[in-house]
Amino acid sequence: MTLVRRFNYPFYSMFDNFFNDELDRFSAADSKKNIPAVNVKETENGYHLEVVAPGYKRDDFKIKLDKDLLTISSEMSETKEEKEGEKHIRREYKSSSFTRSFTLPQNINAEKISASYEDGLLKITLPKVEVIQHEGGREISIA
Repeated sequence: MTLVRRFNYPFYSMFDNFFNDELDRFSAADSKKNIPAVNVKETENGYHLEVVAPGYKRDDFKIKLDKDLLTISSEMSETKEEKEGEKHIRREYKSSSFTRSFTLPQNINAEKISASYEDGLLKITLPKVEVIQHEGGREISIA
């Protein structure tokens, strides 16, 4: 399983690298805290993804499978109602979103992919297709 690259520009120049590095100095802390960590574990029966995303609700997540591309995304926004008689000088709303994509190997059983969310941990199970291995050749009779 491989992580899909975000940028795949054929003419990625040194100027792009320079400006992105300079911008990253200022925005690295803010941008990295919005992208949750993902742990990927392979077992004999399949792959297990764990997305560490505390503070989200089950309905905030969207998991989409398009051919061999698994995309996990979320958009969360929090608004607070203004009570009568309150005067706000400054009001900040909390919102965050992320998208993570993974290219799946060919041996995944797409029909049996399952997901659960509990205690800030989104767990996705990607079972492998059972491969029948023959111990040798055999003769096939013609009916």
